[in-house]
Formats: sequence, C-alpha cells, structure tokens
Amino acid sequence: MIKSFFDEFKAFAMRGNVVDLAVGVVIGAAFGKIVGSLVENVIMPLIGGLSGGIDLKGLKYSFMSQIADKKVDLTYGVFLQSILDFVIIAFAIFVAVKAMNSLQKKEAPAPTPTAPPETSEEIKLLTQIRDSLKK
Repeated sequence: MIKSFFDEFKAFAMRGNVVDLAVGVVIGAAFGKIVGSLVENVIMPLIGGLSGGIDLKGLKYSFMSQIADKKVDLTYGVFLQSILDFVIIAFAIFVAVKAMNSLQKKEAPAPTPTAPPETSEEIKLLTQIRDSLKK
C-alpha cells in the first residue's frame, strides 16, 4: 500500500505541468526580489526626490486607545507603499512577458490537409481508353 502511494506520488510529481509550475514559482520568486529591489532602491528614491522628499512609509494616523489607554498608530503609508510596489511589479512583469512573447519565433500555421481535386470527366475517360488499349 505504501509503495503504491509513493509510486502514485512520483507519477504525479514527475508530470510535466507540475515540474513547469515548480520552475515558474522559483523563477517568479527570484524575479519578485529583483523587481522589489528596483522599486525600493531605485524608483521610490526617484519619486521621493521628484516629489520633494515625500516618504509614503512615514504616513500614519495616531490616536489614543480608550481600551488600552495608549497611543495607537494606523500606518496607512505602508499600505499605500505596498499598493504602489504591486502596481510597479505588475507592470514590470507585464513588460517582461510581452518582451518574451515577442522574442519567441512566430510559427506559421500548419497547412490544412486538403483532398486532392476531383478528377475531371475527360481525365477519367482518357484513363479508361488507356487501360482498354493496354489490354
């Protein structure tokens, strides 16, 4: 029973689409780190410099909690930063996929098999005459 379970698992794991998915996840994680670094270290400092030094991560709303009797911060700037990161990462992935698609060779559509044209009556008659003369 255990052997058949592992055989079934091996057959499942070695199917092409599972392996392709695993490779895609690993490459996607690496690409996400690259784009995240691009956003955090290149694009956001540029946006901050162009906008007069605005740092979205520093935006927050503070209030006193009546229950815990202490100050509570709602850091909505971190949320806005995450949204901006997502939009930039999604755009970068879109551009990368579009570039990959344009690099792939365009395959010509396979010609559809067509039936040979029907033999005309004259050809049929000539074939019959030829066959008769052979006999």
